[in-house]
Amino acid sequence: MYSFKELSQLFEEKFNIRHFPEYPHNLYNASQYILTLGGKRIRPVMCLMGNELFDNINPDAWHLANAIELFHNFTLIHDDIMDKAPLRRGMQTVHTKYGGPTALLAGDVMLVAAYDFINKINNDHIHQVLEIFNHTAMQVCEGQQLDMDFEQNENVSFDEYEKMIQLKTSVLLAASLQLGAVLGGAGVGNQQHLYGFGKNLGIAFQVQDDYLDAFGDPEKFGKKHGGDIIANKKTFLLIQAMHVSSKDQLIELHRLMRNNDDDKIQKVINIYKSCTVDEWAQELKQKYMAKAFEHLEEIAVLSARKKPLEQLAHYLLDREA
Repeated sequence: MYSFKELSQLFEEKFNIRHFPEYPHNLYNASQYILTLGGKRIRPVMCLMGNELFDNINPDAWHLANAIELFHNFTLIHDDIMDKAPLRRGMQTVHTKYGGPTALLAGDVMLVAAYDFINKINNDHIHQVLEIFNHTAMQVCEGQQLDMDFEQNENVSFDEYEKMIQLKTSVLLAASLQLGAVLGGAGVGNQQHLYGFGKNLGIAFQVQDDYLDAFGDPEKFGKKHGGDIIANKKTFLLIQAMHVSSKDQLIELHRLMRNNDDDKIQKVINIYKSCTVDEWAQELKQKYMAKAFEHLEEIAVLSARKKPLEQLAHYLLDREA
């Protein structure tokens, strides 16, 4: 059994090549650029781990992992355009460096390249893989649309936000594990529990991401500090603050969302701290973590085979970046 770190290194060695032609230069250099920014390669490695949980790693799992990573980066390019984000992993976003129109096309060709890798998978699994992959891709788009819709809606409930996060973030993590499990010959029940593990882990991951945007070290986090606050993005933190804040604090939050004070980020963070939203977020993360481990416990394989996934969960949720 490989650890997450070991599989990450192996995947990076295989993935760290040029995936696109040289010409047209602007298009394919833009596609390649985001891949050079690195990242943790969490999703493709989860695919490999989902496979190895049930069997030795199937050669097709590497094709599938490549497809997942290309799809994920396709969504990042388009998300950054929609969010008007200047930084990704501490570097210029693709649309900032190459322009919006080229960035759109660069994302599109990455999606096509993802399907090229899926097309290399053995026919015994291709139909189920495509069904899961396509359904997940649609859900991710639905989640991104809801995320944008919420920016225009001052009143978003916890349940609404949780559903959006499931679609935008959790389902791809969960599906990555399930897709690997399919190639490993896992039964339906084991696939469902592995999916449940990934889904709850994904929500906990987002809680931590929301937390780090406000309270993390910008140099470690790799994104603009307080970017969610500036963009008025609904996050677990903001929704909880609106629920528990005093009348005066709620009025101030709404005022800050309508205006761009020079010190808007710090003012919002001060309200968060006053409402102990930072502590609440850490407790919420632990709640979803516990749900994830309940599903992992139910998977019918030897406990020793689950250790790498347990280590991965702690790595993701104890992170500072």
